[in-house]
Amino acid sequence: MVRNYFHLHLVSDATGETLIAVSRAAAAQYETVSAIEHVYPLVRSEAQLARVLAEIESSPGVVLYTLVEPEWQEKLENFCRELGCPCLSVLQPVLSLFQSYLGQTSATKPGAQHVLNTEYFRRIDAMNYTLLHDDGQMGGDLESADVILVGISRTSKTPTSIYLANRGIKTANIPLVPNVPLPVELDGARKPLIVGLVASPDRIVQIRQNRLLSLRADDETPYVDPAAVADEVAQSRRLCARKGWPVIDVTRRSIEETAASILDLLRDHRMKFIAT
Repeated sequence: MVRNYFHLHLVSDATGETLIAVSRAAAAQYETVSAIEHVYPLVRSEAQLARVLAEIESSPGVVLYTLVEPEWQEKLENFCRELGCPCLSVLQPVLSLFQSYLGQTSATKPGAQHVLNTEYFRRIDAMNYTLLHDDGQMGGDLESADVILVGISRTSKTPTSIYLANRGIKTANIPLVPNVPLPVELDGARKPLIVGLVASPDRIVQIRQNRLLSLRADDETPYVDPAAVADEVAQSRRLCARKGWPVIDVTRRSIEETAASILDLLRDHRMKFIAT
């Protein structure tokens, strides 16, 4: 399959996270085309904008932006029009919709979503909690968690926990290790949503083998034995069924998809918890 490339310029007066997320979601729909990303965050001066324009002229391509200053928007769009580069404000259609519905114009405040408000500090608190409770550490205050992930080794517990923490969800994760008892506190946890993560034995063996290879460790171990791994998976499924914990198979899921399913379960769990 021949793969083609194009230049993609992402211009933002904030962090550029919105642009990156939107552009990558769109680019993923084109299997034979890849974007060469040029990301310009925190563009907040004339000199910075001038450098951006020079870069676009040097490598013409698609230009997406989230600039809230009208004068800079106009300058960027006029420049791209003269150069023949397609240029689009990612936020403008949404802002126009909000303005029509709310009956008021938006404030031209760069990076308004990144202010140090209560939500920001909630995310920081969640991240601190999650890092301290990774891989079964500091299990004494599991009741403080929003979500507890359980699963055997290499079921993406840690990256999923970090992703959830970045969404403001305090997440602990506990490994299921053969012949090692679970923390006593886990049975007493009522507030947190407890979710089991599983994957196909073949997938887990593959990931574990790669892990051992990177560590240059001996691969003659039950850790990568297909029969032993299959038994671990079966035991983890039986445990979750016995405890009534929901199970998510992460074999063909991205971290984002797994987290989205957990957040959906968490909403239902919180409603039930409030009701009782």
